[in-house]
Amino acid sequence: MKLALVALMLALGAPSRASDELRVTYWPEGRERGEPLRWTLRCSPVGGTLPRAAAACTRLARMKAPLAPLPKNQACTEIYGGPQEAIVAGAYGGRRSWIRLARSNGCEISRFERLRFLVPAFRGGDP
Repeated sequence: MKLALVALMLALGAPSRASDELRVTYWPEGRERGEPLRWTLRCSPVGGTLPRAAAACTRLARMKAPLAPLPKNQACTEIYGGPQEAIVAGAYGGRRSWIRLARSNGCEISRFERLRFLVPAFRGGDP
C-alpha cells in the first residue's frame, strides 16, 4: 500500500515530458534567401532527426530555462554576426516554446551560440 502511494505521488509530482518535441527550422542565409533546413528533437524518449539527439537533450536538461525569451529592455551590443536565423518551436519541460535564434546583435548572438547544438548546419566557429 505504501509503495503504491509513493509511486502515485511521484507520478503526480513529476512534470510530464512525454510531449517534449521541438521543431527547428534554419535559414543559413536568412529567411529571404533559400530554402530552410529542418530537424525535430524529442527528449522522452530520445529521437527525431536532429543529429546527436541524446547529447542535445542532455545539454538542454542542464541549462536553466534554455528556451526562455530574451529579457525585455536588455542592453545589447550592436554588432552583426550574420544573416543566419532559426526558429525553435514546440514543447519542452512541459511548456510550449517558440524562440527565434538570430545573429543580429550581441544578445542574439550569445543566445544563438548557447543553443547552436540545435542548429547542426551552422558553420561558424567551434561547436
